[in-house]
Amino acid sequence: MRILIISDIHANLTALESVLENAGEFEAVWCLGDLVGYGPDPNECIETVRRLPGLQCILGNHDAAALDQIDPAVFNPDARQALQWTRNTLTESSLIFLSQLPERKELEQVTLVHGSPRQPVWEYLLDTYNATRCFEYFNTPYCFVGHTHLPILYHLKEERSLAQVYIPSASTRLVLKGRVIVNPGSVGQPRDRDPRAAYAIYYPEEGIWEYHRVEYDIAAVQARMRALGLPERHILRLQAGW
Repeated sequence: MRILIISDIHANLTALESVLENAGEFEAVWCLGDLVGYGPDPNECIETVRRLPGLQCILGNHDAAALDQIDPAVFNPDARQALQWTRNTLTESSLIFLSQLPERKELEQVTLVHGSPRQPVWEYLLDTYNATRCFEYFNTPYCFVGHTHLPILYHLKEERSLAQVYIPSASTRLVLKGRVIVNPGSVGQPRDRDPRAAYAIYYPEEGIWEYHRVEYDIAAVQARMRALGLPERHILRLQAGW
């Protein structure tokens, strides 16, 4: 089985379409949250994702904020501005879809969350200490996370030891062993200084994880964002991947 793993689309339809085209054939899609926020295409991204085969989709913090489940005051001013625009733009159908997303999903071998298994919606896993502690909060061999917009893998070889961290190159094929927390990176707003859309392919029978990157028309997305009056900082960061 070939499963497409995506996260942090952030209303960037152009990036999402490039990922879907580049990924080739797949039997299922697991989306780790934040379909909306920042970008110009929230309804279009939701409609595209909800039609994908074998979909498992998780609630992200921007999705929750769009549903008024998170106080907008916790976001920075630019993010609050984009959030307000998103709230005003989402259709009833889109809001219903987001409202039905779980914060956590446990499958046979994998736990799916947006932030971390300890705090599924909001926690950022950015260091080995906190990643190591989070292994206590899921029982499956693997946990797939998003939220940081950074492709990264944490591997716990032994209990009571620090997890090992692995930062992949743009195209890397790994065999997942032991207990692992792994992040595919962001489709719509990468933050690892590589502006290309990030995604992964997972083969559950073999335990194989492949990191992938694909270019997309960033200028077209920026033009749509400017036409809608979205924050300039969010527009500029797309071309540099920060």
